[in-house]
Amino acid sequence: MKKIILSGLLTGVVLLILSILALYATIWLFPTLAAQYYDPAFDTQAGRYMIYYIHPFVIALALSWFWDRFKGVLTGGFLTKGIEFGLVYALIAIFPVMWLIYSAINVSLAMVATWWIFGLLQGVIAGLVFEKLNP
Repeated sequence: MKKIILSGLLTGVVLLILSILALYATIWLFPTLAAQYYDPAFDTQAGRYMIYYIHPFVIALALSWFWDRFKGVLTGGFLTKGIEFGLVYALIAIFPVMWLIYSAINVSLAMVATWWIFGLLQGVIAGLVFEKLNP
């Protein structure tokens, strides 16, 4: 249990840094995509911003538990396990949610695609960190 929590918290820090970098990269590289966040569908209440910063830790702790249960099934080397773990997470958890969001909320396919890619990157990076900390 200690390994799950410790690796989850450390992965949360890595994913938080990734989230902030991705946020600024989106603004700089895809300004028209970033402009879509000004739509009233997105809540901009100042009190809820903390949820954005806590999100990587919630994901990391959940994925750490999943990694501990699932790591024996993964085969291959360090990079292969990380990529496979990320793909499994993206296909099982991220894709169905993105499908639902795209079908129910007025967001562009480009926005949903970037969310899916970001979720995939989160899963791969988490898998790589877990492989180092909890092999």
